[in-house]
Amino acid sequence: MGCFNSKPNDTGAIRRRPGSIGEVAVFVPGLRVPESSDELPLQPLGDGLPRRLTERLAALRNRIIVMAAHEALYMTKPTWRITITQHGGSKSADLLQALEDYLPTLLGLVKDGSELEDKVQFAWMNQEDDAEDTSMPSAWYEVLSVLHLMALLRLSQANSLLVPKTSIEGYHAKVSEENKRASVEIFLKAAGYLECAIQHVLPKISPEKRWKGLPVDLAEGILKAICMQALGQAIDVQLGLAIDSPKATLAVKRRLACEMVKCWQQAHESISDLPLLDGWAEKHRLFVTWKHIEAKAAAYYYHGLIIDEGNSEKSHRTAVAALQSAEELLKESKTACEAFHAASPVSRSPPLWGSMRYLQEKIHKESSCKVRINKDLYNKDNIIIHDHADSAPPLPDFAVALKPDEYRLPPPLTDTN
Repeated sequence: MGCFNSKPNDTGAIRRRPGSIGEVAVFVPGLRVPESSDELPLQPLGDGLPRRLTERLAALRNRIIVMAAHEALYMTKPTWRITITQHGGSKSADLLQALEDYLPTLLGLVKDGSELEDKVQFAWMNQEDDAEDTSMPSAWYEVLSVLHLMALLRLSQANSLLVPKTSIEGYHAKVSEENKRASVEIFLKAAGYLECAIQHVLPKISPEKRWKGLPVDLAEGILKAICMQALGQAIDVQLGLAIDSPKATLAVKRRLACEMVKCWQQAHESISDLPLLDGWAEKHRLFVTWKHIEAKAAAYYYHGLIIDEGNSEKSHRTAVAALQSAEELLKESKTACEAFHAASPVSRSPPLWGSMRYLQEKIHKESSCKVRINKDLYNKDNIIIHDHADSAPPLPDFAVALKPDEYRLPPPLTDTN
């Protein structure tokens, strides 16, 4: 993939492979950034695009190149993130606005009746593909790249909100409820950009270009995986808020946990068959695997508690099986977490908060307690379950209630507007 004027990654000089990216609550693959193109002219491209729109296109894109390169460097330097955050944070909001300003002019190349869709060569640096960069004569490829970058910037913003800030004394502060709720809105915006890309932009690119030209970074499977990641992490935050709320019932918490499993399952299926290599791509796969297992642990825990409310021996046995499955999955998730953080570029897990902090404390305790109680009730030793894959009760199938924020491409900029 990514073979339309792509260069093999033989030096690694352009793409940054940081040794460490610091604390990660929300995984963001390294940013794809636009590169200068000698073929982006400053004269009119035929009768379809006036000179001033051509010049505006070049000026806006050149500004984005500078801003995106700075933001990509900021994201790969944990010490920079600490320093810059203390002085007002990154410039991701400014870059997002620049990308929004760029889209109407860019869409002028693909407005109805235009013959300019494939007249300009657009180049972007890749992160997950084996090709260093990909250049394509396609304005829709540029639109797709812009939406992908906008989504990753939103995920980076969410990560900043959900990583507890370290005080001068070295203590980690709690993640505020305000930050948690704001992160949910940001996740839904990121998912909205990607949903728009999948439904309204990818179909505009010919099957040949999609298969032979697009890098792995922009493969439909990757876009779907990141979209479902955004929804899954938003639900995870909601589950944490529900755990903190005395009004939230076990049924509500189980539903949220099961919805989270469905999101991560879809992300896992979308990414599993892609030819992902070492570096960002492999770390991406490990993150999805970890979060999928973690979500299942939460779902089985709450499912077991609800089943245990029944009065029969069968319900108690089934509850024990579910809780022991949760305990086994929690152990697997710790191993998967360690594998993710150890993979290059190395990262660190922030202090536990929200749903997983609660579950780390409760799952083992609850499972051991239920096994002991059931032994006393039924005077049998054979209720201990060792193979959760074979014995765990099926999880309820809930539709995912949370939806991406709808994002619509802006109207194209023309000579009249």
